[in-house]
Amino acid sequence: MHNLQGIIRRSTSNALNQWERLGYVANNFSNMNTKGYKNVRFEQLLTEDGYLTGAVRTDYHQGSLQVTSNPYDLAIDGQGYIPVFSEKGQVAYTRDGAFKQGKDGYLVTSDGWIVGNGIQIPSNSYRFEIKPNGEVFSYEKGDAKGKKLGTIPLVVFANPEGLDLCDNNKLKPTDESGEPVLIKKHERFCQNQLENSNVSVFGSVTDMLRLNASMLASTKMMKVVDDMYNKSINIRES
Repeated sequence: MHNLQGIIRRSTSNALNQWERLGYVANNFSNMNTKGYKNVRFEQLLTEDGYLTGAVRTDYHQGSLQVTSNPYDLAIDGQGYIPVFSEKGQVAYTRDGAFKQGKDGYLVTSDGWIVGNGIQIPSNSYRFEIKPNGEVFSYEKGDAKGKKLGTIPLVVFANPEGLDLCDNNKLKPTDESGEPVLIKKHERFCQNQLENSNVSVFGSVTDMLRLNASMLASTKMMKVVDDMYNKSINIRES
């Protein structure tokens, strides 16, 4: 009877782990069109006593770059994150460069967070340019000399996998990630481009089908063991 109870406990624990993994796979699939999104995976490990355990890992490999016609779009070609600030002074980091012109002409994220230390684009700007090193220039007309508006900073972390994923595709540092380090000289910014998510559609579908089959098998096994357990109790009582 003890062995049957142990099998039920292990089966229940393993099924819950599979459900958790399925949740991550489904979340990745739903974010496959989210710019700059990174694939999150739940790696399962089988312990010596037959229990499934696991750890959450984030794949920070760069997604493909997509050329757009929007001058506010900005991609990072290589490692790094852009600091963004909320109206309340909160700081976060992102690779989602789908920016826009917000209140008072400031360059902001899609949900209104200020990019960097604040890049204010004049209302009379004929066009603006974001150079690969992050310097932003505004031009009043086609042949006019550009006026520097500021520089979009780029930072890196010693351990990106330690970053905490927040709402709206933002990240916050933790003790595991370490503090952000400013990159002073680089040429990683690409204006008029966006970074696609690095989620593999085919891989996500395959994982969902495999997990679904595995959970069905686990559920059936639990039903068989539960029936055996109930029969053993009835025999003992009789």
